[in-house]
Amino acid sequence: MLKKLFISVLFISLSLTSFSQSKMPDERGFLVKVGDTAPDFTMTLTNGKTIKLSDLKGKVVMLQFTASWCSVCRKEMPHIEKEIWQAFKDKGMLVFAVDRDEPKAKAEMLKQQTGITYPIGLDPGADIFGLYAGKKEGVTRNVLIDRTGKIIFLTRLYNKKEFHNLVNRIGEEFEK
Repeated sequence: MLKKLFISVLFISLSLTSFSQSKMPDERGFLVKVGDTAPDFTMTLTNGKTIKLSDLKGKVVMLQFTASWCSVCRKEMPHIEKEIWQAFKDKGMLVFAVDRDEPKAKAEMLKQQTGITYPIGLDPGADIFGLYAGKKEGVTRNVLIDRTGKIIFLTRLYNKKEFHNLVNRIGEEFEK
């Protein structure tokens, strides 16, 4: 009886340890990693349309977590527009800015001020962000998802070399 109790307590302890470790942000603040299935969510875009990530299987999707107050995001967005959105949208690429915890008017203002044409969605309460990164972590992060729904590339902040690698990785997806 005591042995069964010990094994049960050990199993529960190991299960809780494994669960808590899986929800700890990595050194860049991500809760997800390359190879993971992208956490599913539903998001309302500023144009009123609603998208559900799992409904986009079969497409290459990039999520760009952003906010109007983020200067690094503003610096990166024109590069995403030109080097990713304009370069790959006709091949079926989908790019969504995910505006962290701001009202629609701020998200629309961000879109106008940065000159982006890719869709921007609202993330009230940073609930979508919280599926991918610790809620206390910063924005300016991109998540590239392949046609099967797996995460294939992650970026943090705007680093020219890392961004170039992201663009190359997208190109590789469309060469398949």
